[in-house]
Amino acid sequence: MKKPLKEQKTVLLILLSNIFIVFLGVGLIVPVMPSFMNSMQLSGQTMGYLFAAFSFAQLLMSPLAGRWIDTFGRKKMIVIGLFLFSISEVIFGLGTDISVLFLSRILGGIAGAFIMPGVTAYIADITTVEDRPKAMGYISAAISLGFIIGPGIGGFIAELGIRAPFYFAGGFALLTCISSLFILKEPLSKQELLEITKLKKDVSFLSDLKRSVQPIYIIAFILVFVLAFGLSAYETVFSLYSDAKFGFTPRDIAIVITISSIFGVVVQVFMFGKMVDKLGEKKLIQLCLIAGVVFAVLSTMISGFIAVLVVTSFIFLAFDLLRPALTSYLSKTAEKEQGFIAGMNSTYTSLGTIVGPALGGILFDVDINYPYLFAAVIMFIGLIITVLWKENQLSNSLAK
Repeated sequence: MKKPLKEQKTVLLILLSNIFIVFLGVGLIVPVMPSFMNSMQLSGQTMGYLFAAFSFAQLLMSPLAGRWIDTFGRKKMIVIGLFLFSISEVIFGLGTDISVLFLSRILGGIAGAFIMPGVTAYIADITTVEDRPKAMGYISAAISLGFIIGPGIGGFIAELGIRAPFYFAGGFALLTCISSLFILKEPLSKQELLEITKLKKDVSFLSDLKRSVQPIYIIAFILVFVLAFGLSAYETVFSLYSDAKFGFTPRDIAIVITISSIFGVVVQVFMFGKMVDKLGEKKLIQLCLIAGVVFAVLSTMISGFIAVLVVTSFIFLAFDLLRPALTSYLSKTAEKEQGFIAGMNSTYTSLGTIVGPALGGILFDVDINYPYLFAAVIMFIGLIITVLWKENQLSNSLAK
């Protein structure tokens, strides 16, 4: 049953914690990745493939996960995802062979396919249309908060060893899994889930994919891909780039990411809703893409800690605002099929985060500036695509 957000604080807190833990796990390891890379003598290309393996597994699982979310319920998929994520982090910490690391990343990708769309669909089910942009902003803030606390904690825990952050992430994910199991309730009744299942009885992944290219969805999904590509390409090489070009230590990298993420969270929490009301989703998305292009190029031209901090703060902010703007729009078009939208959102995100890290790692080995420049090109193409996004298309979808 849909209620105002202020009446669902406990449930919302648990759901946001589930998203937070996934990205805390990512944030924890960012400062130690250069040391990890050097200790195992891995190339930038291999690191890119490791990041991409997570997204590749998420891509393959997302269509099935979206269907299961609508069939078996949001809560079950979230709990299973958190449990698998916990195991994947521990396996990565224990791994001394590259094949074990890839196994861990694949398992983590499967977990992500359950958690992200499960939480997004759950929140869409329990929020009103008026509250949804604010709720999606909270999701994005939880993602950023994981990056805020993650690097700081990761840098500290790494003093115990470069593998210690992975064990910490695994333990925290398990605690979150247990709390979700006992506190969350399924937001939809069995009858509602049955009705959705009947609607999707003859629907396959290919038919879902075909539906996703309908005018009401396609441009938003293309922009989801652009966002995922640009952000993953930037983030994959950030710590490697900072270490190779500026000689940043894990502590330096943690400070940059922490301050940048704090900046993004503050703007999201206090300004995102107002920005959507004033500018509309289309203009906000376009401004974010413009900022992404400009600051990705600037990233290759700067030097010095303060300059890196400023540029990184603004490019992270652009990504942090773009994500909830797109998610909010898509959730409003979904009506009762939040699983379909969340699953396809995850699919297009996975496509971007497969190509982004893989190309980023390859380009990094050629020239450390190339990943940022290529990400800028992709975001610029996304900006051009928004010209095709008719204003009446957006308003018509919201009126449904």
